Amino acid sequence: MARTRATKGTAAAAADKSATAKSCSAYILPTASDNPSKLFILPKTATPQARIVTLQNPRYNKPTRYLVCPSAGIFEFTKIAAPKSDPRSWLIQPQPSTTAAATETEQPATTQTAQSPTLHLATPLDPLFLLLPALCPHPSDTAAQAQQKGRLFLSPDDHLDALPDPARHLAEILSTSPATRALLEARLAAVCDVVAAGDEKMYRAPVVGVRVARGAAGGGLVDGGVESQASATSVETAASAASAASTAATSVAHEDGVAACAMAASEEVVRLQRLRVAFDFICSSYVAPPVAVMLKANLAKATDLVDFKPLDEYLARLTKLRQDAAAVRTTDYSRKRAGDEDEDERAEKKRKKEAEEKVKKANQSRGVKSLAKVNTSGMKKMSDFFKKKA
Repeated sequence: MARTRATKGTAAAAADKSATAKSCSAYILPTASDNPSKLFILPKTATPQARIVTLQNPRYNKPTRYLVCPSAGIFEFTKIAAPKSDPRSWLIQPQPSTTAAATETEQPATTQTAQSPTLHLATPLDPLFLLLPALCPHPSDTAAQAQQKGRLFLSPDDHLDALPDPARHLAEILSTSPATRALLEARLAAVCDVVAAGDEKMYRAPVVGVRVARGAAGGGLVDGGVESQASATSVETAASAASAASTAATSVAHEDGVAACAMAASEEVVRLQRLRVAFDFICSSYVAPPVAVMLKANLAKATDLVDFKPLDEYLARLTKLRQDAAAVRTTDYSRKRAGDEDEDERAEKKRKKEAEEKVKKANQSRGVKSLAKVNTSGMKKMSDFFKKKA
């Protein structure tokens, strides 16, 4: 009975100790939220008038979030996420104000915990890519409709009304932000034919075979895309764009370092490679697949604007060098394997001979072993007694 009462007393004491520890805890974790906070990194140039809006993605044709700032421009969000197998989170501590007046009025800074370790990084986006669906023929358009669309001079509102606006955010931005409207009109003027109709400017979509190729050669399209090249929409997109483009290596060497064959690229080849990588990145990230196919076909024909023949020849020579180096390595390995096989065969024969001699010695009788130890120097051999006499 005493033991039982002692046990109950110990359990009660442990419970009291646990309750005391809970009441003395410095931090109390909040309950898990169904909609946890997300961490966004915005540019320093963004003003309080900046808004996160929903616009149609020109590549995937689906609603996507963008950051629109009247002074800083338009930004896309690059998602940087850790592997799901790694349990991580963010501990966020707001930075208190340094001025005395703000310190007296503001509330104490509270530390927050973000359950998701994902970062949403705002990176610059050329608004021209958002306007391309209104300028390029739609896959469902007939040849006559596409031709008529390319001949007409339209007002900026007509072009902007042709863009899909799933959340009506674009229309609201254009009506409330003159700076953003001026930015979109400036990007229209960069690639369109412009005429003045009174106080208003009218824009006509460019001739695809000429103006688009000029942009890809270093004008409108590629210049706008190179700036946003560092802001790929996702890690997967950047990886696919890098694998789609050919990489101009500077040397090909044997793995053993015995021989090396250097092949330096000229400045012209490097420039063409930069243009091709930028163009392929734009087509895989910001342009709808049908438009990308059309742009690539027209760029291949526009050799008077940009000719990739030196780059193609350089890459062909580089590929041949790699193949030759791989063939040499394969030959060296085959010779080495042949030598190794001969050496293994000799070692196997030696091992078998030693094994046979060992077995032979083990089967000899004691008398034979004793006779083998006798010193026979100076004694005649048995064969001498059976020689034919002269």
